[in-house]
Amino acid sequence: MSSSKSGKSGKSAEPVPAPAADAVAPARTAATGAKAPSGPRAAAARAPKAESRLAMVRRARRINRELAEVYPYAHPELDFRNPFELLVATVLSAQTTDLRVNQTTPALFAAYPTPEDMAAAVPEEMEELIRPTGFFRAKTKSLLGLSAALRDEFGGEVPGRLDDLVKLPGVGRKTANVVLGNAFGVPGITVDTHFGRLVRRWKWTDEEDPVKVEAVVAGIFPKSEWTMLSHRVIFHGRRVCHARKPACGACPIAPLCPSYGEGETDPEKARKLLKYEMGGHPGQRLSPPADYPGKPAPPLGAG
Repeated sequence: MSSSKSGKSGKSAEPVPAPAADAVAPARTAATGAKAPSGPRAAAARAPKAESRLAMVRRARRINRELAEVYPYAHPELDFRNPFELLVATVLSAQTTDLRVNQTTPALFAAYPTPEDMAAAVPEEMEELIRPTGFFRAKTKSLLGLSAALRDEFGGEVPGRLDDLVKLPGVGRKTANVVLGNAFGVPGITVDTHFGRLVRRWKWTDEEDPVKVEAVVAGIFPKSEWTMLSHRVIFHGRRVCHARKPACGACPIAPLCPSYGEGETDPEKARKLLKYEMGGHPGQRLSPPADYPGKPAPPLGAG
């Protein structure tokens, strides 16, 4: 089931006045190659020292709109064809890349296409199939447990309720929200390491606990935006706003970022830090959505 969406973000459920012209500098897309703002005047415009909650909410929603322009093709970066495959892939994605999961799951799903098949798997055989994702013994235990639970308690179907999903072995709120938002169309905020890092850099919250981060961000945006907001923020974190060296000089929302300058500000040097399609390289999915502008990832062992 495809969950990718195109176009601009939806309108806010509650109207918010536009920021004053001198409060926020206009953001620019990375594709233009325009230089990011610099100097004391731009810094003052980006990061007022005493930002009110209303001003923060306006800025946060502006960031979301700008990201919607930059990443109209934002989507879950795990290959899946149904809720069960997405659930399994998300569990496997812990402590590894989506690319490595996508390179591993074709053989896994060929061997165990249904919860019933997976629940009956020989643990050692499954371990060998998912070994490339790391922590394969613990992940095998989780997959066997959740598959058995789906078989015995849910008739072999993935439930579409958060309360049911988080009871499955190896499934927490992050995984549950990924499945709900992308396989069932139920709005959810996915707080992974990228999401948490960026919302703290943007000063939406200083919370570290993912559940608290989720609650704070849910109070800033209407439910209709939650799933796509998650995709856009995670896309930006993977491509531009990296953990160790963010590409500030090539960032399309630099004028809205109070943490501008933590990374490389020289435009040319910053552009060399861009990843995936932003840097002209393959993405993480072997089977990306039709509107994805980058190249598909190679299969396992293809280099």
